[in-house]
Amino acid sequence: MRVCVIGTGYVGLVTGACLARIGHNVICVDNNEEKVKTMKAGRSPIYEPGLSEIMASCIESGHIEFTTDLEAGVNHGDILFIAVGTPPLPTGESDTRYVEAVARGIGAHLKEGYKVIVNKSTVPIGSGDWVRSIVLDGIAEREKSLVSAGTSGEELVEQINAEFDVVSNPEFLREGSAVYDTFNPDRIVLGSNSSRAIEMMKELYEPIVKRELAEEKELPPVPVVVTDLCSAEMIKYAANSFLATKISFINEVANICDRVGADVTQVAKGIGLDSRIGTKFLQAGIGWGGSCFPKDVSALVHTSDDYGYDAQLLKAAVEVNKRQRLIALEKLQHELKILKGKTVGLLGLTFKPDTDDMRDAPSLLLIENLNRLGAKVKAYDPIVSQSGLSSGLSGVYVETDTERLAEGCDALVLVTDWKQFLSLDYAKMAKAMNTPIMVDGRNFLDREKLESLGFRYVGVGR
Repeated sequence: MRVCVIGTGYVGLVTGACLARIGHNVICVDNNEEKVKTMKAGRSPIYEPGLSEIMASCIESGHIEFTTDLEAGVNHGDILFIAVGTPPLPTGESDTRYVEAVARGIGAHLKEGYKVIVNKSTVPIGSGDWVRSIVLDGIAEREKSLVSAGTSGEELVEQINAEFDVVSNPEFLREGSAVYDTFNPDRIVLGSNSSRAIEMMKELYEPIVKRELAEEKELPPVPVVVTDLCSAEMIKYAANSFLATKISFINEVANICDRVGADVTQVAKGIGLDSRIGTKFLQAGIGWGGSCFPKDVSALVHTSDDYGYDAQLLKAAVEVNKRQRLIALEKLQHELKILKGKTVGLLGLTFKPDTDDMRDAPSLLLIENLNRLGAKVKAYDPIVSQSGLSSGLSGVYVETDTERLAEGCDALVLVTDWKQFLSLDYAKMAKAMNTPIMVDGRNFLDREKLESLGFRYVGVGR
């Protein structure tokens, strides 16, 4: 099938590359010329395991192209994905101006024939009908310009006689494992009132539904949830809000454990074995961040407020998370007392492992507050330290290796649970520190091993 993906961030680029990998002919459109040049060369502008290899392979096979030409993309695709960013506004609602610009641009270039326009961006509930109206506005504007330019009636019909339907197809990709998640999804959600559009989307995803590129091919077909537009949009917000709330819940339990002497890792294991609860997202730590959870929970709260409902549980989840980000600071103060003049090293900067994403990362608030209290802050991150991304950071010295990080530190804080951090030379690091204190902000490291090497180990809820 012929596909156009507009927007090449995490969602758009992974979607486009993976659809090309399963044999579709894909054009990815982005208005950033330098970014397009990078992608044409087979290099991914974002760090995502396996993505560059897929891009290079699909460029060589001719299944994917990159361009800044929106008209070329719209003309090419039978299915048009809108995958631009919807960043949060100060009010908590999503900024949809990029979606609006793309929808209007699609309308300006639609010609005779049928297209499926897919909302892949996380958009406010009710946006499916809104996108349809914006596309129609784009068509109407082009019609006026054609009439004023003296276009003949026959040519006008060819230019304007376009049919389209809008589908909501929310993504559930995890940064750091987005390629894996695309080929091995838990479910595919399709929201539309058009059976024609749904059938085209089912055909598009058939190789994924049949697990042709999945790691576990013996599993049953991927469930396809077909629903209306509004419900599909709500599924995305509800899923992320539930996961964020689950993390805030276990962090709340961890804080109680700290006070009564229980171990939250054992508590999480005990409750996670209950099939109604499950083990995932029960890892206590210093809170959630990134581009999805904060934005989606805030957007759902904002929507609730708009419709006169006070979403108290979601608001509480957000407040618990805000407080949790300062837990590492409180533990440092308990161990070191006065932080002014002390040196603190951070293991990890990104909001989660296997990504270069610093959006709403807990490390940023920790750096800000350590600076405020007069501490010197150093950091090491497997991606940030090697990629030059540290140029945008302030108040922190980004080191190139963990031994430099440890040198002269009064304490270390494990911020991001990169797998590499399980096998560092902690004996050598301990000797380089002023005081070997480890605040494990993710309960990730081997407590007994660190203590045997002379560290004072401090976990969360332990």
